[in-house]
Formats: sequence, C-alpha cells, structure tokens
Amino acid sequence: MVEILLVVGVGVAMFVGFNIGGSSTGVAFGPAVGSGVLSKVTAGVLMSIFFLAGGAIVGPNVVSTMGGDIVPEQHFSLAASVGILFFVGGALLVANSFGVPASTSMTAVSSIVGLGMAVGDVNWDVLGRIVAWWIVAPVLAFWIGGVIGRYIYPWLDARFALESSDGPLLTIDRSRSIPRPALGPGTTGRELVGSVVILAIACYSAFSAGASNVANAVAPLVGSGALSMTAGVVVACSAVAVGAFTIARRTLDTVGSDLTDLPLLAALIVATVASSLTTFLSYIGIPVSLALSAIMCIVGLGWGRATRVTTIPQAVRREKEVPVTTRALTIEEEEKKPRAIGEEEPEDVLDASDLYDPAATGRVIALWIFTPGSAVTLSYLFFTAIFTLV
Repeated sequence: MVEILLVVGVGVAMFVGFNIGGSSTGVAFGPAVGSGVLSKVTAGVLMSIFFLAGGAIVGPNVVSTMGGDIVPEQHFSLAASVGILFFVGGALLVANSFGVPASTSMTAVSSIVGLGMAVGDVNWDVLGRIVAWWIVAPVLAFWIGGVIGRYIYPWLDARFALESSDGPLLTIDRSRSIPRPALGPGTTGRELVGSVVILAIACYSAFSAGASNVANAVAPLVGSGALSMTAGVVVACSAVAVGAFTIARRTLDTVGSDLTDLPLLAALIVATVASSLTTFLSYIGIPVSLALSAIMCIVGLGWGRATRVTTIPQAVRREKEVPVTTRALTIEEEEKKPRAIGEEEPEDVLDASDLYDPAATGRVIALWIFTPGSAVTLSYLFFTAIFTLV
C-alpha cells in the first residue's frame, strides 16, 4: 500500500512539475525566443540546466519551509502529502482552463495550511511572515518598476534599443587557417551585446524559477520523508524539463508574440526585477509568486513612464493632470533623445497602444485570490473529514 501511494505521489508531483515547466519556460525564455536569439529547443535545454541549478542551490530553503516549518513534519504522512499535491495539481488544471497562470506557491502553501488547521497545528508566525511577503513583494515590484519607468526607462530606451537583424547572429569565418566566429550578415556589435544580455537574463529567470518552484512539486513528499531532498529536487527538475520541451512551446509562442505590446527592453527589466525579488525571497525560505511580481512590475513600469508628463511640484499643486495609465511603454518618439520630466504632454501618453487589458488583469488578480482561498478551504474540509473518519 505504501509503495502504491509513493508511486501515486511521485506521479502527481511530476504532473505539477510538468505544468511548472510549461509555464515558467515561457516566462523566462519567451523574450529570447521571440527576438530570435534562441530556438525553442535551445530554450528547453537552458531551462532544464538553470532550473536545476536554482532548484539545487536555493530551492532546498523553500522546501524546508513548506515541508516542516509551516506545519510540523510529523503531520506529513505519505497519504496527506499525496492529498496536498492533488490540490496543487487540481488548482493548476483549473487555472490553465481559464488561461490564467495560477500562483503555484500560494496554492501549495494554502493546501499545507489546510492540513495544519485540520490537525490543529500551524506555525502562525512562519505563515504570517510568508503572507506579509506575499503583500510586500508585489508592492515593492510596482514601486521599483515605477521609479525605473519615470526616471530611467526613457534613457535606457534611447541608448540601448534592442533590435534584431535578419539572419544568424554569428557565423564561422573560414577564410583563415583557423576558423573563428564572426558577426553574421547585418549583425552589429550592439545587437550582439543586446542578445547576450537577453540570454543572460533569461537564464537568470530560469534559475529564479527553479529556486522558488521546486518546493511546490515535492515539499510535501520531502516533509513526509518519502523522498530525500536530493531525490525530490531531481524528480521536480526532471518533470520541469519534460514540460520545457513539450507544452512550453505554446507559452513560448504566446510570450514571444506578446512582445509587440510589451517592448523587449521593458520585458527584460521586468524579468530582472521579478527574478531578483523571487531569488532573494527563496534564499530566505519564502515561497512567492514570480508571475505576480512580474505583472505588478509591468504596471509600475508603465505607470512610472506615464507620470513623466508632470513634475512632482506640478502634481502636488495639481497644475497638470497626470494620466494614470500603463500604456506609455510603447510610445514611439520622433526624436530618440528623451524629453525632460514635465515636457511631455498627456496626449503623447494616451495616444500609445494598450500595454495590458484591465479586464484581463482583474481576472488574473481575482483568480490569484480565489485559488489559494479555495485551496485552503477545500484542504481543511478534506483533511478534517479524513481524520474524523479515521
């Protein structure tokens, strides 16, 4: 019976990891694939490598938190661990059916809390610290994006506009006795440097995804003692690799094509900010949503860019109306040199195409709230019923 439960548990954990690989690969490598820097196969290879690195180096910190700090390890029986993973996998399935990337970390933590409430043993101090960071991290991402959008983004856009030429970035020069790499036809040094930056940030995002998401797939099994930490990391990363080479192809297409709405430079800034926050929080053992930080950074970046139409004194005295919008990142200026804060007009911002759909964003946020809430409720009811019957 134990062996059957273990096989089922590993199977469900791999299902969770498979879905994580599908969604995280698109988030991490979508900009690189969309700009032509990488093929989908190469993206899958790099995702597998750097997700494993993040999962092995930083991931155990989050596994320890979710597998024993929120609810003591003695409550993680193999059956309870399998039940928790079913809730996480089910939440992913529901969210995917709505086309919304659910916060796997929030759902997993909520399912574990449901178990703890059922047995009457939850470390509320640890849980309070986690929930506090769930609130602080998106707010922090918004304001970091806002500051960059208002004071830095236009200058970066003017100096480091990322454009790609047709054909390969690099070729092999065989005109000499020793073949050596050379720039491809039409490739400039600036384009090569930009491509390297895109690749580095994509790998960093994959590392961050591994640091935060390994625990979501295997923390209950590690907490129950059914899997060792090393075995858990291997199981999760193997499943993610399968997802990176299969279902991730669709998310790579989606994120790559969406770059017409979200400029490549903005996407790289968002990836850097969100990945840095996620890696830091994973290092201190906090399970957090990479996607939520990324979306709030997008909103903050666009909002900060839009507020450049007025100076702070003008805003305080209300001398000039500020259009609160995130549609400002796609502005195409006739002159590449950015204008000073206060020199742009509101209509310049409002004429830009939409960066995001407010209705869709509301749907995403609503499901982010609903999914963990329903997970903790259903988990509590399920485990209460089970322990009552036992």
